[in-house]
Amino acid sequence: MEEGAKPTQTLGRPSTSFRLRSESLNALRLRRVFDLFDHNGDGEITVEELALALDRLGLGASPDELRPTVAAYIQPGRAGLAFEEFEALHRDLGDSLFGASDAIGETHGEGEEDMREAFRVFDEDGDGFISASELQAVLVKLGLAEGRSIVRVQEMICSVDQDSDGRVDFGEFKHMMQGITVRGA
Repeated sequence: MEEGAKPTQTLGRPSTSFRLRSESLNALRLRRVFDLFDHNGDGEITVEELALALDRLGLGASPDELRPTVAAYIQPGRAGLAFEEFEALHRDLGDSLFGASDAIGETHGEGEEDMREAFRVFDEDGDGFISASELQAVLVKLGLAEGRSIVRVQEMICSVDQDSDGRVDFGEFKHMMQGITVRGA
């Protein structure tokens, strides 16, 4: 692919970003997704919370559509998915869509590409930088309170903006992501 060219996405095929090949990044991302989807913070994701989160991301699915699949993972006596069940659901969906995970075959280049793919989620205009407005747009889509305040979003940008240009480039993003540790992973 030429320098600066944007990748094209094939319609009808799931994105490989569903599962990052780096186990530590995948665990971190999955825990963050779980916490975001757990709207009331009770440690479980109900079918209704999952439907709400998917709707906010523009992937609308009704609780009735999700219930048959999700119910198979909910433990007896629980109202929703605990993190372990959410992780199992994610893994099984990934395996059915992409084949079993092969973390042993991961190379440095694959990890770097996963990091770039994560960066592109935030870099909505593709200019190679994450601006405060782009970060805010993603936070709002996810229903996060931080997205309501541009001042808070700018503080978040400043906390990783090493060259003080008011935006986050890929190197700064990568440095921030490599500094994140996952408890229990």
